[in-house]
Amino acid sequence: MFVRTPRLTLRPGWPEDAPELAQAIGQEGVVRNLARAPWPYALADAEAFLADFGGPEMPRFVICAHAAGSVRIIGMVGVEPLASAAHELGYWITPDAQGRGYATEAARGALAAAHALGIRRVEAGHFVDNPASGRVLRKLGFVPTGELRMTHSRGRGGEVETVRFTRELADQPACDDDPARTRMAA
Repeated sequence: MFVRTPRLTLRPGWPEDAPELAQAIGQEGVVRNLARAPWPYALADAEAFLADFGGPEMPRFVICAHAAGSVRIIGMVGVEPLASAAHELGYWITPDAQGRGYATEAARGALAAAHALGIRRVEAGHFVDNPASGRVLRKLGFVPTGELRMTHSRGRGGEVETVRFTRELADQPACDDDPARTRMAA
């Protein structure tokens, strides 16, 4: 599945993306805010991740930005099943692309894809020392659950306190007020 937003293309990850993906994520400032990525992040980690990228039933995407006539990988976004009945939104943006609204735009597209696939409840969380991610979640319509949970971070090598959020997709548009702004293709 592909999703096109005003400034981004969300698409599956391909094996040939490994060098660019490793460069985009392979920075301590990115990995320290993720639960599953190891630090240091190597090309072999990107290759292994892309080899097990998942199928069309899982809205997981490489985020490609279009600027100045070029396209480059600036992050990842996905909605993945949890052990419970819910799904979880996760995302990251490479540092030189942060602060431009890309995380919000990409996550809106991923939520639209999740909604189209019949996913109706999505959870998310952010480490307490990463409040910028909490601002993104609030912009997306997520509400805090009041739960603080300890989450293992491979990049940090230990447990980190996480603020939990939830969003119901069933009764509201999954993307934004203008559904024509986000297009999906199989």
